[in-house]
Amino acid sequence: MTMQLHLQQVPAGNGRVWIRHGFKVFQRQPLVFLGLMGMALLASLVLSALPFVGPVLGLMAIPLCSLGFMLATHLVLQKQRPTAAVFLAPLRLTPERRNRQLTLAASFAVMALGVILAANAVDGEATQAVLELMANKGTPEEFAKAAGDSRILWGALLRFGGLTLLSIPYWHAPALIHWGGHGVGQALFSSTLALWRNKGAFALNGLLWVAMLLALSGLITLVFSILGLLQAAPMFMMVAGMLLWAVFYASLYFSFVDCFMFGAPQDVLDH
Repeated sequence: MTMQLHLQQVPAGNGRVWIRHGFKVFQRQPLVFLGLMGMALLASLVLSALPFVGPVLGLMAIPLCSLGFMLATHLVLQKQRPTAAVFLAPLRLTPERRNRQLTLAASFAVMALGVILAANAVDGEATQAVLELMANKGTPEEFAKAAGDSRILWGALLRFGGLTLLSIPYWHAPALIHWGGHGVGQALFSSTLALWRNKGAFALNGLLWVAMLLALSGLITLVFSILGLLQAAPMFMMVAGMLLWAVFYASLYFSFVDCFMFGAPQDVLDH
């Protein structure tokens, strides 16, 4: 079934609203969303362990994973309980849409792999030197000198900046194919246009997520430091980060609904 989707411009403040809705829908089914996040992480680990094709399949899974969480949020709003089937649902509509999703996923993998390889070419040797010093317990002076290599900074900037730019056309593209029946090129173009027209809302949304992550990290470090259990802070931080990551994925649906006037319930999370 194809839905009529209409691109619209939303106020910048809606970037905050998406986060609030994400927390509210997460509160309705917290174990479900955490379970889905755990499955996604486990699948990522399994794929990364496969030789040659594993990393490529892992990158291909990213767009389908984000759409799976959108479908999970959609089901929760319909008072249904999502299962792991949401990750396969995009491939079960019609052969045409399945092929479009797979083409989209493959193109994302190729582009992302290109960015990663380019970044590795820039900072590969420098990063390897730091890792060897960490493994061999090098002196603080040696570690500081290796970590100060400018190639590490440039590699990180290329990796982060390249993947951030790449995410723009793919942000809404899987959902546009799934619900809107768009072709791959049309979906990539519409997603890019949506983020550009609503750049204020997306910028605020991104800044708020970063601020929450930094605040959470600082709070955990402070509390565990006061308790004298600083060595346990990283483990607790990882759990808290996973929870926040699950809320982030739960909120993706609302940016799509907002930008494309998708037929969500009128009383979305008012109660």
